[in-house]
Amino acid sequence: MARDKAPPNVPLPPEPPSAPSGSTPSLPDLQHWTWVMGRAQQMMMEHGMGTATPATADAAPWPVVPGFNDPDTIRRATDFWTDSLTLWQRFLDPGAAPPAADEPPERARDKRFKAAAWRDQPYFDWVRRSYHLIADQMLSQVDALDGVAPKQKEQIRFAARGFVDAMSPSNFAVTNPEVIAKTIETKGQNLLDGLQHMLADIDKGQLTHVDPDAFEVGRNLAMTPGKVVHRTPMYELIQYTPTTPNVLATPLVIFPPWINRFYILDLTPEKSFIAWCVDQGITVFMVSWKSADASMKDVIWDDYIAAQVDAIDTIRSALDVPAVHTIGYCVAGTTLAATLALLTARDEADKVASATFFTAQVDFAQAGELQHFVDDEQLKLVASLSPDGFLDGRYMAMTFNLLRGRDLIWNYVTNNYLLGADYAPFDLLHWNGDTTNLPAKWHLGYLTDLYRDNRLATPGGMVVDGVPIDLTTVATPSYIQAGREDHIAPADSVWAMTRIFRGPMKFVLAGSGHIAGVVNPPAQQKYQYWTNAEAVDTLDDFVAGATETKGSWWPDWLDWLRARDGGDQVPAKRARVPGTGALPSLGDAPGEYVRAR
Repeated sequence: MARDKAPPNVPLPPEPPSAPSGSTPSLPDLQHWTWVMGRAQQMMMEHGMGTATPATADAAPWPVVPGFNDPDTIRRATDFWTDSLTLWQRFLDPGAAPPAADEPPERARDKRFKAAAWRDQPYFDWVRRSYHLIADQMLSQVDALDGVAPKQKEQIRFAARGFVDAMSPSNFAVTNPEVIAKTIETKGQNLLDGLQHMLADIDKGQLTHVDPDAFEVGRNLAMTPGKVVHRTPMYELIQYTPTTPNVLATPLVIFPPWINRFYILDLTPEKSFIAWCVDQGITVFMVSWKSADASMKDVIWDDYIAAQVDAIDTIRSALDVPAVHTIGYCVAGTTLAATLALLTARDEADKVASATFFTAQVDFAQAGELQHFVDDEQLKLVASLSPDGFLDGRYMAMTFNLLRGRDLIWNYVTNNYLLGADYAPFDLLHWNGDTTNLPAKWHLGYLTDLYRDNRLATPGGMVVDGVPIDLTTVATPSYIQAGREDHIAPADSVWAMTRIFRGPMKFVLAGSGHIAGVVNPPAQQKYQYWTNAEAVDTLDDFVAGATETKGSWWPDWLDWLRARDGGDQVPAKRARVPGTGALPSLGDAPGEYVRAR
């Protein structure tokens, strides 16, 4: 304001400096900004006190609007501006500013701001702290919303968190000290390299996470020896070559999710769950699902259940065994649960000796953040993206990336677009980007019937092949594994399975999440898992009384599986060798379907 028109009783500010003062604030600088901060604090105090003071008979009160001028909102706004001014003061005159408050531990672990410049250089420290301050304010405003349904508030919180992650100063060249230093060091070559990465991603319509030439199925991924012994329009059945003279009498068939390629369980040899199982003396079969095309436009969930039953019957007949062990991972685990209920309804439950579930859900009441994508508008969008009867797998990949945007989107924007870094060779991330297409009818039905309406958890709520299915009738011995940090199938949601099945069950909580919690070879000695032999009602009770064991849970599962067989073994000959029994070889593993794009 003009100096000769200041309001009464308000001290005039010192003369501001007439020219830039350089990197070190001058005395006029400090005097001016000290006045600005003091006057701002005085204004906020007067306004806050006036708002909070009850109206008198002589003054008509302003209406209190929740989220605008209610006491809690005023307090948050006042705290926000006070903290903002404190940060500004620390930037201008660090010596005179109050000491910085200790930051939460998660801030110290935030990989976006690991460079020392984010703390050592006053400008970037101010940028970083200001960002955190604004982010905290935005998220607290969401938490304070009243009159909003819990589900809607979760959607708003999810969107706000995504916006906050997107607006991080680490994502922009001019506010990231690492990018600025790299640009100076390379004379801008990093930006040209990053532009090349970005243009390549635009061309393929998908964010790159890993060196595209580092891995290849059959060369250094999915290398466990075996044969394709059965093929249908839905799947290939792979039988793996035994490496032990004797094997468990009951074979194992694994149903991976058809949302991704099966070789998540057959990555590089040292990480392969399949190779490990074969080396433990198990006859292993793997289902390799076909990536959807226009020929699968009418495929629905019933068809995947029928395919699981077909695989079970094919193996039983070929090996002349009464039953098989089964594993269902994620969505294929959900489908395996329905398969068990269908077999039970048909009096055929004894075809399955045991069922193991990797991070699978059957009750979707607490299904996590994927529920944000199943309202009516989202479902209409999904339908519009599938004009040829199948959903391009890149859309599903983008959805899963959004669930962990900070790690799976913005981390790569910074490293590979702004810093121009080369992509690291990482087999798991190569698999993550190796997308598969999904049948449109199945996909919409799955989102609607399970995620939105949670029909599978209700006895008779879903009908398969004309048979109402009831999961509460399933008495098959079950091993149920959940990931402590799983953001796709939250541990609480997986735990719900223990309240539905009626057969003997063992629940195991593994360290890490949806992928690393499963793919955790014993030799790596990573993470841990928890078990609890007591009968408990809730996951919290399970954890409270659980025993922690360091390393992989795979050996615990193996002991459990062997106990189901009673230790019975047979020679690894004849039908136990792929291609030599009733099922002739149709080609070498990993087969054709996994290579189709």
